[in-house]
Amino acid sequence: MMPALGLAQERRQDTTARKEPLKIWGAQFEEFEYRYSDDDEELATWNGDFFYGTDELKFRWLTSGEYAIEERAYEGLENQIVGQVPISTFFDAKAGIRFDTPEGPDRTYAVLGVAGLAPQWFEIDANFYLSKDGDTSAELDAEYELLLTNYWILAAALDATVAFSEDSEIGVGKGLVSTEMGLRLRYDLVDRSFSPYIGVVHERKYGDTADFARADGAGTEQWFAVIGARLSF
Repeated sequence: MMPALGLAQERRQDTTARKEPLKIWGAQFEEFEYRYSDDDEELATWNGDFFYGTDELKFRWLTSGEYAIEERAYEGLENQIVGQVPISTFFDAKAGIRFDTPEGPDRTYAVLGVAGLAPQWFEIDANFYLSKDGDTSAELDAEYELLLTNYWILAAALDATVAFSEDSEIGVGKGLVSTEMGLRLRYDLVDRSFSPYIGVVHERKYGDTADFARADGAGTEQWFAVIGARLSF
């Protein structure tokens, strides 16, 4: 009996690296694209995710932006640094900080959100933001992918932003701020790490936010033809 007892103790004390959680890292761009609008505006846009960690704790750098090609200026630039932990089988909670460079003064926000897979295979990313000045807002991203074949995929996406307080310095009014809806047809060319696509995107501003845009001589609604690629590293 003694050898068996000694073996059990050795197993309980085994703390070698193979018992540690597997660390994962990588980068993914859901959108890396060129947009051409119905009023001849040209934009370069991206939506990227750099991550490192384990299934239990992951750190992410989320970056997105729009660059006006003719004006050679950013129309928007957003970066988030968040930590993410699982809260259920299909959803994670995340918290961190967001740095925003809109058309106007820079903004910094605290971030609290959830991300995961909802019923019927909808990918959901919902976030609540609180600025250092007390302004609050929320954003919902939803995406659904329809596999036409093993390689052709049709992706539908909706991004909606709501503000619970007004921030006129950056042209944000209280209420529904904006929506962006996109439909993209992509082809998984290289083992799902390089997937070129074409598509169409519709952007619209609402309420007081639309009024701020009109006062600045900007439009409140645009259609874009898009061409780009989904990238994974």
